[in-house]
Amino acid sequence: MTRPAHAVHASPATTAPRGAAGDAPVLSEGFLHRADLLLAGTDADLTRFYPGDTGARQPVHTCYVPADLVTEDTPAQWGAAALAAAEQAGGLAALAGFAGIDDDAAPDLVERVARKLRTEPVEDLRLDLEDGYGERPDVEEDAAAVQAARTVAAFARNRATGAAPAPAFAGIRFKCFEAATRARGLRTLDLFLTTLVREGGLAEAGISADGLPDGLVLTLPKVSTVEQVRVMVEACAAFEDALGLPAGRLRFEIQMETPPMILGLDGACPIPAMLRAAEGRVSALHYGTYDYSASLGISGQFQSLEHPAADHAKSVMQVAVAGTGVNLSDGSTNRLPVGDPAQRRETWALHSRLVRRSLERGFYQGWDLHAHQLPTRFLTNYAFYRGAFDDATRRLVAYAGRSVPGIEAADVADEPATARALARYVVRGLLCGAVSEDELHAAGLDPETVRSVANPGTASSSASVTGAPGETGETA
Repeated sequence: MTRPAHAVHASPATTAPRGAAGDAPVLSEGFLHRADLLLAGTDADLTRFYPGDTGARQPVHTCYVPADLVTEDTPAQWGAAALAAAEQAGGLAALAGFAGIDDDAAPDLVERVARKLRTEPVEDLRLDLEDGYGERPDVEEDAAAVQAARTVAAFARNRATGAAPAPAFAGIRFKCFEAATRARGLRTLDLFLTTLVREGGLAEAGISADGLPDGLVLTLPKVSTVEQVRVMVEACAAFEDALGLPAGRLRFEIQMETPPMILGLDGACPIPAMLRAAEGRVSALHYGTYDYSASLGISGQFQSLEHPAADHAKSVMQVAVAGTGVNLSDGSTNRLPVGDPAQRRETWALHSRLVRRSLERGFYQGWDLHAHQLPTRFLTNYAFYRGAFDDATRRLVAYAGRSVPGIEAADVADEPATARALARYVVRGLLCGAVSEDELHAAGLDPETVRSVANPGTASSSASVTGAPGETGETA
């Protein structure tokens, strides 16, 4: 409902306000005091469990690669492979056409995406020691976990020095906490973290005070119960104590791949309880397309990000994390553009459509499994954030300059919540490199003001240590 012209914003009353004509209010100061007392617990819970979006950068994708295949050169190699595949197909402009991007927008997008693929082709890289790695002898996985730590440390050094393209976020996915793989998963996590802190050299190089890269991500897969999350929380606390890390330093993603995470044994969705049990350590919730689909008995040829069962699960996830500050990620498509020219065109078009579909539904991150998916990932993201940029900035200018009364001066009567959504859209575009601060200035808006509208009280966090592309030199 549109705010009435006479409405004003006010802090919770601590004394009874007087009426417009000076008459005494009906409710006493004692009642207002009692209301504060009765709602103190609610106020605390809302502050603790629903802090809102932090404004920090969220990657547009996560690339999953078997851990033993990743080196510090992998991001550059993926970028080069993406550009080569696009060139073979007629160039990025041709791929933009396959993706259904408007011809008028294509030249600018092509230039931006080409720069992105040269400088930051992978935003988030997960060195996979779970399904993508498989079951191997313990000695082999031990070595892979240690090497993964050294590679992640190399990413952090390359990003700090600009020596080579490196992801803003990187980490491992270890094996799940089900009985058969629990010990192996915890050992892999232990070796990775211990090596990273003690041998990574980031503290000695002045890159990280605690030896961990700022963009470190740990992924806990196949979560089914709250108790598995509690064990992960206890493990994080134990690692922090043993390695001299600040309390709460280690956070993790949860992969939603099992039906009990949507509907538990008690008939309730356990995700809110998981977030409470995590004590602020959960950074994101990721949808696992194929494990979840298979667990419901969906035949392989029908498993997809857009299956009705997938949409249902993701809608539950979306409601469960709304307002908590926990990010959401869609999953992957296993149809890869690696065949003949016709197959590549068809698969690029599918990938672009699925990426666009996720963005329109409020999932701003997804998974990519192959370098050839990078061009359509970035073309589609950039088209999404640029497509409504002019309208969003126009509405934000009107919102910032309007008075009450006087709301009728704008053709769209945006409420504060809608203004926040518009501002967040613009900020996400800035953080991934789709638009620039210069364009925001040209539209009549100050970037910091937009950030403050998007995330009241947390504007500075939107330019987080992982860096927006424009702040680290990757993409203007």
